[in-house]
Amino acid sequence: MAENKRDYYEVLGVGKDADDASIKKAFREKAKKYHPDLHPNDPEAEKNFKEVNEAYEVLSDEQKRAAYDRYGFDGPQGAGGFGGGGFSGFGGGFGGAGFDMGDIFDSFFGGGQQRQRRNGPTRGSDLRYDMTIEFTEAAFGVKKEINIVRLESCEACSGTGAKKGTSVKTCPTCGGTGQVRRVENTILGQMATNRTCETCHGEGTIIENPCPICNGQGRVRKNRKIEINVPAGIDDDQIMTLRGQGEHGKKGGPKGDLLIYITVKPHKVFKRQGNNLYCDVSVAYSRAVLGGEIEIPTLEGMKKQNISEGTQPGTTIRLKGQGMPSVNNPQSKGDLYAKVSINVPKKLTNKQKELLRAYDESMGEERKSIWERMRDSIGK
Repeated sequence: MAENKRDYYEVLGVGKDADDASIKKAFREKAKKYHPDLHPNDPEAEKNFKEVNEAYEVLSDEQKRAAYDRYGFDGPQGAGGFGGGGFSGFGGGFGGAGFDMGDIFDSFFGGGQQRQRRNGPTRGSDLRYDMTIEFTEAAFGVKKEINIVRLESCEACSGTGAKKGTSVKTCPTCGGTGQVRRVENTILGQMATNRTCETCHGEGTIIENPCPICNGQGRVRKNRKIEINVPAGIDDDQIMTLRGQGEHGKKGGPKGDLLIYITVKPHKVFKRQGNNLYCDVSVAYSRAVLGGEIEIPTLEGMKKQNISEGTQPGTTIRLKGQGMPSVNNPQSKGDLYAKVSINVPKKLTNKQKELLRAYDESMGEERKSIWERMRDSIGK
């Protein structure tokens, strides 16, 4: 048995009954996990990466897998290219078969295209600002001035990072790709990998004379005042997006956005549901009985409204178009719904009491309570 070797199924983390699709999926996951491009200068990761590839080389091939399942690492002595060193004769390994680990890394991660995007213009980050406004400000709209801190292109170097009068140079080590290709001789043959260039750290360019203002970063931090037009009808937890007001991009990339997260304070009188408003309105007992004019609170002040005789507690009065405006169409408004509650006075004058007693006596049979009526009905 070859020394210091782990079982190939254990290396990939699959069972011995795993099908080809499971083995391939496990290999992809392990290869991504240990790839040298993600772990530069990490001998342990490189060792694991080679171990994973060796396991896949065997288990992905029907004949090699069958031989491994039957004989293990040593193989049948003197047969089919097997030797004391294990599976050393299978077509020269990955390198002998023209297998390029840089290519498989490209297929996993987007490869060359991803590196090209990294070296090219990069969009600026979005910024978040939390804003709290009054209920009435949400109803009618409001202008607010806010202060933000963001990264902006350095004016001194026009965002290049190079001192004025100088320029950015193509990295001589990687030729501007940001990657360095390395070919190694392994027990599996030659293995080619791509690693991040240590000279330019993957940027593809170097700055010999950095800008003294931005220290070669191409961007500087700035405080900015921005005027925000909060539209009428905006609701709690809505987000306003200000395009291009976020951080500036790198290397001429587009600007990010500024996201305004809105919090609307609750109102003492009104409750909002969509664009409709709801409130309670207290009506005097005599007015509810006799009917007449009452006042209902609205966003624009008190509005007079007539109610009919015998208006009951819980009656809802609708005032069309007195709700919140639509944030997308301010001319379109919701409705206001006022729920009637009866105001029973706690203190009355002697004259008022006398009048109520006379009224009560005049009611006769009608003044009996519900329970009294039920009792009389049962006794019959």
